[in-house]
Amino acid sequence: MAENLLGFLQRHFEDVKEHWKRNFAFLDFYKKTLGWENPLPKWIDADVEEFIASDPVYGPQLKALREARKYAIVGAFVGAAHLGGISFKYSKSPHGVVLATGFGALCGGVFGAEVAEHVKQLYKVDKHGANLRFLYWWEDKVRGDSLETRLVFELTRNQLEILELNHDTRFLFS
Repeated sequence: MAENLLGFLQRHFEDVKEHWKRNFAFLDFYKKTLGWENPLPKWIDADVEEFIASDPVYGPQLKALREARKYAIVGAFVGAAHLGGISFKYSKSPHGVVLATGFGALCGGVFGAEVAEHVKQLYKVDKHGANLRFLYWWEDKVRGDSLETRLVFELTRNQLEILELNHDTRFLFS
C-alpha cells in the first residue's frame, strides 16, 4: 500500500512539474540571454547602427526603441526637478526632498515612456522580438554562429516535441 502511495505521489509530482514547465515555457526566451557561460562583450552604438542598417524588419523597430529612451529620460529629469523643487519649496526637509525627487523621477520616466509609446507608435512594434533579434545578431557576429543553424535546431527540437506529444496521445487512445 505504501509503495502504491509513493508511486502515485511520484507520478503526481512529475505531472505537476510538467504542467508548470509548460506554463513557464515563455522563460525559454530568456535562457538564451541569461544562461551564457561566457557573457557577450559589450556593444557600442556603431554595432547597433550596423544592425539597424542590416535588418529591414527589426532594424527600424530597434531604432524607434532607442529613440524612445530619450523621452523617458527627459520625463524623469522633468519629474524629478518639478516634484523635488515643490517639495523643497514647501517642506525643506532633506529626506522629503530626496523621496519626492525619486518619486518624481519615477513618475516622469513612466509618463515619458508612455508619451514615446504613442508618439513613436511603439504599440505596433514587437519590442521583445526586436531586442532579442539584435542579441541573436550580436551573438552571431561575435561568436560566429549562423542564424540558419539555430533555426534548423529549433525546428528539429519542435518537431521532436510534436512527435513525442503525438506518441503520448496515441498511447492514451489505443
